[in-house]
Amino acid sequence: MVQGPTPRDGRPRQEPPSIPALLAADHPSVSFEFFPPKDDAGELALWDAIRRLESVRPDFVSVTYGAGGSNQDRTVRVTERIARETTLTPLAHLTCVGASVAALRQVVGLYAASGVRNILALRGDPPGDPGGAWTAHPEGLNHATDLVELVRTLGDFTIGVAAFPDVHPASPSFEHDVDVMVRKADAGATFAITQMVFDADTYLRLRDAVAQRRDLPITPGLMPVTNFKQVARMSELMGTPLPEAVVRRLEAVSDDPAATREVGVTIATELADRMLSEGAPGLHFITMNRSTATLEVYRNLDLGARAASRA
Repeated sequence: MVQGPTPRDGRPRQEPPSIPALLAADHPSVSFEFFPPKDDAGELALWDAIRRLESVRPDFVSVTYGAGGSNQDRTVRVTERIARETTLTPLAHLTCVGASVAALRQVVGLYAASGVRNILALRGDPPGDPGGAWTAHPEGLNHATDLVELVRTLGDFTIGVAAFPDVHPASPSFEHDVDVMVRKADAGATFAITQMVFDADTYLRLRDAVAQRRDLPITPGLMPVTNFKQVARMSELMGTPLPEAVVRRLEAVSDDPAATREVGVTIATELADRMLSEGAPGLHFITMNRSTATLEVYRNLDLGARAASRA
């Protein structure tokens, strides 16, 4: 069996501040997102990244579900182990995909038993075709708002939701997306995390529009590009368009992996610096289970110094 990291000391962990409290602090929050490994080798790589990134003391970390809600069991297991075996605060992903209300209750119960108190409530993408028509489980839920309401009835959880700066692929308009964010807040969500951002203006537009109606901190998702084809495919699946200026810079070096990585880190650093300077409450790094590019952006921004007041 693959072994994860063990606690640094044997002492019980103190209850951490809530995620909304961290986002309201006078320094930017830093968090990391991982995806569930497909096999034991992938799990070893994941734990290596977790340990390396743990050293910069992120405010929280999350483990996604696979495409179409797949790998749920590994997601739950890895999230539980983060809660039990590391110093990190986990944010547990939960989606409606292929799940009855009874199954959702069971997963929330597993999280709670492991001491996980933060849940990211998502509708999720249709299995097999992220851009396809959504069909709920016959005994399940149709919307992330419904999931937020369910989780609220199951215990004292802090609940986050997803945000879509470039407009959700199934949404008729930006205004509709803002209305959805307001409904999520009214249902009990207290923070949001965006899909990966490649245009700071789209993030700022959504943040400001929601802020006019509700107090819901929205943290931008940031992905340092190290593989242009991979991020282009992810962009297509997520319905997040890559700005032409970004595409030009990456295509110019697409045949050179080292140069692609360098340009990707530079773009991420520029985006992050702009959004932080405009008052973003923090950054949520989409790590792809690798640590080096994320750490490079972190150091470029001098986030350690910005977060020194946490110590």
